[in-house]
Amino acid sequence: MIGKRIGKRYEIIRVIGDGGMSRVYMAHDIILDRDVAIKVLHYDFSNEDELKKRFQREALSATSLTHPNIVNIFDVGQEDELHYLVMEYIAGKTLKDYIHTHGALSADHAVSIMKQLVSAISHAHHNGIIHRDIKPQNILMNGEDDVKITDFGIAMALNSTAHTKTNSVIGTVHYLSPEQARGGMATKRSDIYSLGIVFYELLTGELPFSAETAVAIALKHLQEETPSVREQYPEIPQSVENVILKATAKDSFYRYTTADDMYDDLLTVLSPERLNESKFALPFDDDKTMAIPVIKDVAKSAVVADTMKIDPVKPESVVPVKKKKKKWPYVVVSSILLLALLAFILVMMMKPKEIVVPEVVGEEELVATEILEKEGFVIDERFEETSDEFTVGQVIKTVPQAGKKRKEGDGVKLFISAGKDPMVLSDYTGRNFEATKRFLDGYGFLPIESVEVYSDEPKGTILSQQPEADQSVIPEETELIFTVSKGKELQSLDDLSGMSAKQLEDYAKKSGLKIHIVSEEHSDKVDKGYVVSQKPSKGEKMEKGERVDVVVSKGPASKPIKLLVKTVMIPYDSPEESTDEDDEGEIDSETDSKPQLEPVPQKVQIYIQDRTHTMNDPVEEFEITDDTTRKITIELLEGERGGYKIMRDQTVIEEDKFNYTDLE
Repeated sequence: MIGKRIGKRYEIIRVIGDGGMSRVYMAHDIILDRDVAIKVLHYDFSNEDELKKRFQREALSATSLTHPNIVNIFDVGQEDELHYLVMEYIAGKTLKDYIHTHGALSADHAVSIMKQLVSAISHAHHNGIIHRDIKPQNILMNGEDDVKITDFGIAMALNSTAHTKTNSVIGTVHYLSPEQARGGMATKRSDIYSLGIVFYELLTGELPFSAETAVAIALKHLQEETPSVREQYPEIPQSVENVILKATAKDSFYRYTTADDMYDDLLTVLSPERLNESKFALPFDDDKTMAIPVIKDVAKSAVVADTMKIDPVKPESVVPVKKKKKKWPYVVVSSILLLALLAFILVMMMKPKEIVVPEVVGEEELVATEILEKEGFVIDERFEETSDEFTVGQVIKTVPQAGKKRKEGDGVKLFISAGKDPMVLSDYTGRNFEATKRFLDGYGFLPIESVEVYSDEPKGTILSQQPEADQSVIPEETELIFTVSKGKELQSLDDLSGMSAKQLEDYAKKSGLKIHIVSEEHSDKVDKGYVVSQKPSKGEKMEKGERVDVVVSKGPASKPIKLLVKTVMIPYDSPEESTDEDDEGEIDSETDSKPQLEPVPQKVQIYIQDRTHTMNDPVEEFEITDDTTRKITIELLEGERGGYKIMRDQTVIEEDKFNYTDLE
């Protein structure tokens, strides 16, 4: 098998376990890329179609079990005549190996392991599956404290076909319940018995019953009480030993009613309040009550029968009373026989007669009492027990049982139904609804309903429940209603393009979304300060509190600028010189040189046409009295035209026009 691929996906790597009917391999699932464990059955199904179908049905039923302390079954397959189970691979050892290595465990450690085991079995029972073969060899250790139960593949689903009523799987004899040892059908309480034996082995490191043959061990399960763990380890609290004693009671009636009850007991078994707990004991010795009268009845019946057979041989008819020869011996013998007969008849008349206990199971308590008293019995005691089968007030069982012979006037104990076993609801808020529903369906609740509402909690989270937590309910009579989160309410994202900062702020308050300006960029189409783009895009479905990133415009991008700096000379326009001549054209005789005139200021205006100026207003305006030099600076953007104009006393003395491309 090593290196072979089965099911077209599981590559066998190595053997990790071997048993009487199967071998377990480590394999690799090439599709899901994970290691798995594959149990390959040795049994030949070729000529047993019904057994094959039953195996497949039972294995598939086990795939429904999802629990942290149960090995998951992933697949059930067949290749030719090879039948196999694909299971979760656990890298570790069996609990049996762990006990062999470590010996007796501390009470704390043992209780920790038992809580996991009982929780797993409880889950299986709620899903209608009995394990039937609980033993440390079927329990895997994943670390020091984590355990997982395997081999549910051989268990039977209680709700499957009729074969569950006629067939039972006999487990390993060391952990076998008394009812299984008798050949009876295993029940949920049989699993509880096996759990008690495992608990004993954890605390002592050894088995409670040992013998040379399997039959001898089975007889010990039937006849001997479970040994006391405290005799070997006195430091173990009595409350811990009581769990074992109750779980392994010979009569399943006195064991824990359900695995849930055993789990609840384990939760508090080490608490200080239970340190002084008294030893568990049955309310009365049921075995002796049922066994001893049977033996006495047989013996007495034999005596009576033998006595009655000699009745016809009575001395009255054979003794010749009229004979006179030696009559005194006959008189003496006859008298003795007569007296003996009379004494016997008197004893039989005075002895209470024996009567048969009538069948009253299922009757109302009052009716059952009347029937029993009419037959000649006295109601000794009454006990109340929860029952899934019988309604409140009906008789569950009697001790002695129906059909047993008892003396007239003997007492009968009645066990009366207190109704179905109630459970206390936990607080399921904050849990996933689907997972919780699958868990609670195993308890038999009426159809579980959900009401979905929008919430900030993740989708599928339970927000509230009805009935509320800590209420005691009967599952079969209770309708659970959970308010479940639909997740955050979704809304369509608006088109934010063109919005200003104020508009973005208002939209964020209204929608509950978080608006983040992540960057700014130039835009020829969107004015500065307004949204250019967004992410996610408009129409996207979003939850409150989610983030929207926007880009804001910085306005149009700056174009390349060309700069022209030009120095211009602005000449002063001097007025023409004139002389004063007389009519004769002679020069004034009082002076022999020309007169010195004051310069007249001339007004100069410079106009520029560029990216920041227009010809409408002068950029400079000043007066000159002589030639003046000025620098003109012109800035042009790409595609623009520019120029300048210089006016002196309203007269254009210089001007020029040019394009952007004309500038260097």
